[in-house]
Amino acid sequence: MPFPVAATPAETLAAPPSRKILVVDDSVLIREAAKIALGTIGGWQITTASCGEEGIERALSEHPDAILLDMVMEGIDGLAVAEHLHGIPATSSLPIVLLTAHDRLDDSERFRHLQVAGVITKPFDISGLSREVARLLGWTV
Repeated sequence: MPFPVAATPAETLAAPPSRKILVVDDSVLIREAAKIALGTIGGWQITTASCGEEGIERALSEHPDAILLDMVMEGIDGLAVAEHLHGIPATSSLPIVLLTAHDRLDDSERFRHLQVAGVITKPFDISGLSREVARLLGWTV
């Protein structure tokens, strides 16, 4: 008769709940790449939005832990989305990581007061995106 094996302390701990990231970008390729990088590789739950308006709606309805937000989009740009979300009590402390195709920010005055967690330049490395987002947000992967 085999003896029961006791679980080690590490085995009895429940896995931490998955983080939820909202990816807002008008490029379907960037949204899909981010879903692979953050969902499959990073293990996080991913919700996407294709424009600023939809991003605001999803941030309010989905309650993400953070937003990966494209700066340049048709309609409401990323900085306007960030300003709007920071003005709403329910989303005012929501960490935002900006995505940009530019290696320097032209709207530096507007950018400074937003208190974003960081900026990632596109194109990004899919295999390293979850580590970079985690580093900017102070999360572990």
